[in-house]
Amino acid sequence: MKKHIPNLITLGNLLCGTIATILAVQGDFVLAGVFVVIGIVFDFFDGFAARLLNVSGELGKQLDSLADMVTSGVVPGIIMFNLIDLNNNSSFDNSLMDYSLLSFMGLLLTLGACYRLAKFNIDTRQSESFIGLPTPAMSLFVISLPLIQEYSNIEFVQNLIANNYFLIAVTLVLTYLMNAEVALFSLKFKEYSLKNNLVKYLFLLISLVMIVTLNFISVPIIIILYVVLSLIQKIDIPKQNS
Repeated sequence: MKKHIPNLITLGNLLCGTIATILAVQGDFVLAGVFVVIGIVFDFFDGFAARLLNVSGELGKQLDSLADMVTSGVVPGIIMFNLIDLNNNSSFDNSLMDYSLLSFMGLLLTLGACYRLAKFNIDTRQSESFIGLPTPAMSLFVISLPLIQEYSNIEFVQNLIANNYFLIAVTLVLTYLMNAEVALFSLKFKEYSLKNNLVKYLFLLISLVMIVTLNFISVPIIIILYVVLSLIQKIDIPKQNS
């Protein structure tokens, strides 16, 4: 029975992603974001449970990516699609042909996430670090945008998110980063010494301070900080096993 526990947690991620998809289509970005975050929490704990119970397997690996494809692939693509479309003063009642062609650029995030997850499943180099931006990080970046727009009073930030050139640039950069040959550190700890985990501890400390002080605006800044710190750390990319 214990071997099914991680898979049930993974299915919890998928359920949250499916609910978030429905909400994102309906334009309820706030509640969609809540379910994405819950799904990402499930995504973290399924791997933790598998290691704890020593029941890791190929089925769990494939199931994890399939669930992530919905929660951290389909949902952010739909949200970006709708953000771009709303900036064009469209409504959710339009038929498919009435949407701006520009809006479909947002779905590049979904395609990029799918490609990354497929590569991840056959890449033997990503056991201790990531190569390319993980899809949950991309998803958190995207779902934070409508929340910032809803709850932030900073006019400059509001204007940025209301600008489709900015949204398309974000889409292109995130799609590239997910599939770039760039090594990024993982937050998995083999041991907890300060010497060997200084960058991780620094990242977590700065992130906590920013979340407390900046609220939703902190999310994209934290993702950018994650990439920058990884580049500064200069993590070597392992060779692919043949």
